[in-house]
Amino acid sequence: MASYVLTIEGMHCPTCAPGLERALERLPGVRARVTYTPPQAVVELSGPTDLTAVMATIEAKGYRARHGDATPTPESVQVPAVIAIIGSGSAAFACALKASERGVKRIFLIEKNPIIGGTCVNVGCVPSKIMIRSAYVAHLQRNHPFAGIERHDPHIDRAAGVAQQQARVAELRRAKYEDILAAHPEIELIQGFARFEDAKTLAVETATGIRTLQPEKILIATGSHPAVPPIPGLKDTPFWTSTEALVAEEIPQHLIVIGASVVALELAQAFLRLGAKVTLLARSRLLRRYDPDLGAGLQAALEQEGMRILTETRFQTVSYRRRWFGKGRFSVETSHGVLYGDRLLVATGRPPNIQGLQLDKAGVRTDASGAIVVDDHLRTSQPHIYAAGDCTQLPQYVYVAAAAGTRAAINMTGGEARLDLTALPEVIFTDPQVAVVGLDERQAQEQGLEVETRTLSLDNVPRALANFDTTGFVKLVREKSSGRLLGAQILAHEGGEVVQSAALAIRNRMTVEQLADQLFPYLTMVEGLKLCAQTFSKDVKQLSCCAG
Repeated sequence: MASYVLTIEGMHCPTCAPGLERALERLPGVRARVTYTPPQAVVELSGPTDLTAVMATIEAKGYRARHGDATPTPESVQVPAVIAIIGSGSAAFACALKASERGVKRIFLIEKNPIIGGTCVNVGCVPSKIMIRSAYVAHLQRNHPFAGIERHDPHIDRAAGVAQQQARVAELRRAKYEDILAAHPEIELIQGFARFEDAKTLAVETATGIRTLQPEKILIATGSHPAVPPIPGLKDTPFWTSTEALVAEEIPQHLIVIGASVVALELAQAFLRLGAKVTLLARSRLLRRYDPDLGAGLQAALEQEGMRILTETRFQTVSYRRRWFGKGRFSVETSHGVLYGDRLLVATGRPPNIQGLQLDKAGVRTDASGAIVVDDHLRTSQPHIYAAGDCTQLPQYVYVAAAAGTRAAINMTGGEARLDLTALPEVIFTDPQVAVVGLDERQAQEQGLEVETRTLSLDNVPRALANFDTTGFVKLVREKSSGRLLGAQILAHEGGEVVQSAALAIRNRMTVEQLADQLFPYLTMVEGLKLCAQTFSKDVKQLSCCAG
């Protein structure tokens, strides 16, 4: 049997890979595995079909295989018999399942917490999006824009909402983690705290004693935890992090929020819409990592809803005084004066969970923030130790963590899978949503690129007009010399449903003109991408509806 790795050119989306794989496997004596990332075909020839016929089939499907990159591979890759994974979230499970698929016979999954599943399903993405959606429904009852339908203040039973929310959390944890674990006897869950004794040895402290493991490969996927800023007095108060806020069964009268990025903004707006008075304190401006237009536009929208936002805030002290007749009161001394509220939410980032791992004993390098440094193959400074998810310097998104865990498993078992984040879509689930992909104008200029931008306000998008909600914009960045789309910044209702189209355009190196020439369904928000792309060459105000 001969085995080859061919580099494939011309695949324009992930669905191309399975179609090509099926075509190759129809050839006599050919087994094939085709992947989009990396773009390659691994083919095994054991019958009458030769490599020339394989290349011809690839070309007949409209792709190209670089013959010079076809290199024989061993008939069997050395797959480790035992691997250990520290953590049980999305990165950990993705790694465990892919490792099992690729032939690893024994996989240890080490989790210090009594429940598995990590941040996203338990205390992050899932409960927060349920809360945000329920708050949106309450907001519409008060403030929808349609004539002839009564507006009214809704009755909010937050305890009932939390119960429903947590039931769905438990359901998803069971279906996506617990049941999957039960179906894979090769994956053994160890409840305990892991630490490195040296680069090859893990000591796991369990309820019954210390268990020592010496796996061939290790993945660190320990996640992150809410940051607590060093404000005098803060640690001595009963402040909330996102974890406590998501399960709070009462709506505060006045919620003070410290933070100005994703978690702070999402939860601040949710509590506002559920009936709390909200004051948000930002140390600089809103969304300082992003194009300034996004933060400014979102701030205007939130203030229009009634949120008080104070930027460039300096903090002196935080204190809390309990009242004998009921709830206590927080006092936050700032450069804007003293603020009082019955609850305080601190949402100022999530540092990595590396405490107690003894990474120094393993020789695993971290950056200044404590995040584990990995390369694009998810390797740490120790070649047999990998890391994925929020404990690394990678963007803290669950889909990045899962993709990283999968690729780490491939590489642990002899593969060469890269994590390519050049077209990473990001969404902030405020309303309007913030959605970005690729480079903004400043980032492009920092890379030495000469760019042009266009911004289309949503009063030019028919769907936004039909919704009676024109808050926001679509902004596109293109390279001046080539016309290639480099980035998109979107502030719009359901902007997260729009951004993936821009991500695919960037991934496939489309020009703005090619994007403008695509067919977009009429009366959808994603049509705003087409209209914004058209503004590079024409005045869209002079076009009729659906003008191509």
